[in-house]
Amino acid sequence: MREPAMPMELLSSLNKEDILEVLSDSDAFCQHCQALVHARIRSLHKRKLNENSYPDEESESFSDAVDTPVNGNASNSESLTTRLGKRWHSPGNTLKRHDSSPSMRDHKHNFDSSPKYLGDCKPSDFELLLDDGICGVSSSENELSEEQKERIRYSQVHSKKDFTCIERVNGRDINVLQGLELHTGVFNVMEQNKIVECIYRLQWRGKQGKLRDRTYSEPRKWMRGKGRVTIQFGCCYNYAVDKNGNPPGIIRDEEVDPLPPVFKQMIKRMVRWNIVPPTCIPDSCIVNIYDVGDCIPPHIDHHDFVRPFYTVSFLNECKILFGSNLHVVSAGEFSGPASISLPVGSVFILSGNGADVAKHCIPSVSSRRISITFRKMDENKLPYKFSPDPELAGIKPLIISRLKKPVIQHGEVWNLEETQQEKAQSVESDSNTVWKTRKILFPVKDEFSPLNGSFRKLKVNKFGRRTRQ
Repeated sequence: MREPAMPMELLSSLNKEDILEVLSDSDAFCQHCQALVHARIRSLHKRKLNENSYPDEESESFSDAVDTPVNGNASNSESLTTRLGKRWHSPGNTLKRHDSSPSMRDHKHNFDSSPKYLGDCKPSDFELLLDDGICGVSSSENELSEEQKERIRYSQVHSKKDFTCIERVNGRDINVLQGLELHTGVFNVMEQNKIVECIYRLQWRGKQGKLRDRTYSEPRKWMRGKGRVTIQFGCCYNYAVDKNGNPPGIIRDEEVDPLPPVFKQMIKRMVRWNIVPPTCIPDSCIVNIYDVGDCIPPHIDHHDFVRPFYTVSFLNECKILFGSNLHVVSAGEFSGPASISLPVGSVFILSGNGADVAKHCIPSVSSRRISITFRKMDENKLPYKFSPDPELAGIKPLIISRLKKPVIQHGEVWNLEETQQEKAQSVESDSNTVWKTRKILFPVKDEFSPLNGSFRKLKVNKFGRRTRQ
C-alpha cells in the first residue's frame, strides 16, 4: 500500500489556481496562520521582484492584493483568488495604487524615497544574511567572511539628511525639517520577514493575555482612523489622561514587557552602522500595527523621551506629513506642507526642528503596515523598577573609511581605500626612479632660499657654471 503523500508533496503537485483556492478559503486558517501566510507571500514576491527587476508599480499592485486579510474581511467583496488572478493575468500588470488622500498630491515638498538604489547593486549582495541574531543564520553559499558581508551590506545603505521646508514660525523663516534623516536598505527582505513574524507572534501573545497588562493594546475601532494595535516595550506610555488620572507621558509605576531579543539586535545593528549614535541608544519602543484606514493624528512626541528617536517601517511604504500647522481634512485624512515616503526596511530619524517644531502624522493607510519606533527615555522619567539592559551597553560603531564602498571581484572583497593606497605607492615608486635618474644626469650641488621665500634649484652645466632650472 502506497504511503500517503506529505503536505509539501501535495503542495508541489498543485497548480496555481489550486493554491489560490486553498489560500482564499476563509475557514482554513486561524488568525495567527493568516498573518504568517501574509508575511511569507510578501517575502516570496519581493525576492522574485529583486531577481526579475519588475517595475515599481507592479510591486505596489501586488502589495494591495496581498495586504487584504486572508479571511476576506476587505472593504470590497472580491475574493483573494479573484484579485490575485486579475493581477497575474492582466496584460503587463499595470494596475497602480492611488493614495486615499487627495491632499497628498498637492504638497509643495514631496520627498520620494523609494529604494531605487537596488539598481546599483546585485540583488544577491542585498540578500546577504548576517550572523547578528536577526535572521538567526548567515548566508553560507559564498566564501565571504562576516566582516566582508557586513561591509557590503553597510555600503548599500543610502542616507538622506538634507530635507528642507521653510515655514514662518514666530516671525522667523526656519527649516522645519532640519534634523530629519532617512536611511534606506538597512533591513533586507528576509530580515523584514523575520521581524514581522516576530511581531505577529507578539500580537498573538497579547491577544491571549500572555503579555503584561499595559504592554498590548487593541482599542475598539469606533471610527475611521481609530483603533490601531500598539505593543509597548521598556516603559508604559500614556497617550492621554487615563481612568486613574495619570497625565500623558511615561507612567513610572507601571511595568510592561522588556525589549524582545530581535529588537535588541536591530538596535545593535543601527548603532554599528552609524545610524543610531552611541550616546542615544534607545531603551524602549512602541510597535504600531495598522489595518487599512488606520492613522496617527498630528502630534509632537512627548519630551519624556529624548531626541533623536527612530522609526523602522515594514509591509508597505507610506507617507509621513510634516508642518508647523497640519490640517484635518476629514476622518483620518490630513494635509501639510511636506510629505516624506518611508520605504520598507528603512530607518527614519527625528530630531531637531523635525521633532520639536514641526508636527508629524501618518494619514490613513491604504494597506496593512507595521512600524517600530525606538526611543530613549529621559533619565528623570525612567520607570521606578527600570534597570538598563547590559546587552545594549558598550555597543561600538563600525569604523569604515570615507571610501566605504567595497570593490567586489571574483568573490573577493577589497577596501577601496587600500586599493587606492597601493596605486599611490606604485606611482610614488615610479616617481622616485625618475628622480634618481635625473639626479645622475643633472647633479644638484646646493640650493638656497631667495628673498621671496621660494626655493630654486641650481645645476652645474658641462662648463662648470651654475644655471637656474
